[in-house]
Amino acid sequence: MTTATRNAPTQTEVLAPMSTELCDQAEEYLREAQGDVSQRSAEIRPERGDEFVLTPHIEELAGRALAYLGAGFPINLEGVPGTGKTTVALYVAERIGRPVSMIHGDDQFTSADLVGSDRGYRKSKSIDNFIHSVIKTSEEARQLWVDNRLTIAVCEGHTLIYDEFTRSRPEANNVLLSVLSEGLLNLPRRRHADEGYLRAHPEFRAIFTCNPLEYAGVHRGQDALLDRMIPVRMDDFDRETEVAITVAKSGISEQDAGRIVDVVRHFREHDGYSHRPSVRAAIVIAKVTAYLDGKCDPNDPAFVRTCVDALGLEEPSKDPHVKRLSPKQVQEEIRKLWSKS
Repeated sequence: MTTATRNAPTQTEVLAPMSTELCDQAEEYLREAQGDVSQRSAEIRPERGDEFVLTPHIEELAGRALAYLGAGFPINLEGVPGTGKTTVALYVAERIGRPVSMIHGDDQFTSADLVGSDRGYRKSKSIDNFIHSVIKTSEEARQLWVDNRLTIAVCEGHTLIYDEFTRSRPEANNVLLSVLSEGLLNLPRRRHADEGYLRAHPEFRAIFTCNPLEYAGVHRGQDALLDRMIPVRMDDFDRETEVAITVAKSGISEQDAGRIVDVVRHFREHDGYSHRPSVRAAIVIAKVTAYLDGKCDPNDPAFVRTCVDALGLEEPSKDPHVKRLSPKQVQEEIRKLWSKS
C-alpha cells in the first residue's frame, strides 16, 4: 500500500480566505485610522488671545450660558452681526474645558455634512486552491463610513459650536432633534459596526449662534429645534466693553477709543440707513487712524472720510425719505457730539 502525501500549498497557490472576524477587525482599524485624522481636523482648543476683552458685561453673559450648558441644555446665541456671538461662544467653550468641534452653517449642507457618510470601499478577494483541480474565488466589497464633526462631538464629548446654524437648510438640521432631546444620534447608515444610533457622551454640549431671520441667507429654523434650545439674546455691548475692545484691537488711547465708540453709537441710532454699524466699525476707524498716524479729530479730512466709509453712511437708504449725509454733515455731527463730552 502506498501512501500519498499532500504538499502544503505555497503562498502563490493559496490565499486563505480571511475570516469574518479578521475582516471586521481590519475594517475597524482602517476606520479608526481615518477617524483619527478626521477627529484631529475637527477638533480645536480655543484659547484667549491678548486682544480678548473680559468685562462685567461679557462675564455676566458667559455666566448665564455656562449655567444653562452645565444643566444640560443647549443654548442659542442670537443677535445682529457684530455683537460678538462667535467670540462669546468660543470663550464659553474654553471655560467648559473640553475639545471643540466647530461647524459653520451653509446653504449647501445636507445631514451627511454633519454626521458623516460612506467614503470609499474596502474590497477583499480570496482564492482557495487547496484542491488543485478546484479553484474557489470569492470577492467582497464594503463601503467605509467616515464620521463628520457632529458625530465626533457626540462620541467624544466635545463642545459643539454650530455657528450661524440657520444658514443651513432646515432639513439638514433634522438630525439634531434627537440629539438635543433624547441624547441619541440616529445613524441608520453607519456601516462599520452596524449601529443604528449613538448615545451622546455625558460631556457633550452644544452652542448655536444665528442672525435674525430678516437677514439675507438665513432660513427659518424649525420650531421643534428652536424649542430644544435656550435662547440667549445678544444685543450691542455696553459702552465700556466697546471701548475696551477698540483699545485692545487697535492700540489707540482709551480717550480716543471712547470718542470713536461714541460716534459709532450715535450713528447706530439713526433710522433708515441700510447698514447698522457695530463695534467692528469702531475697530476699523481706530485701526485706520493709527495706521495713517492720524488724529481722532473732526478737522482731519482723512479721519472724517474714514468715519463715513466705515459707518456706511453713503450706502443707499432703506427709507427713500432719509437723505444720505455728506462728509461735511458728518463732520458737523462729530463736532457736536464731541463738544458735549
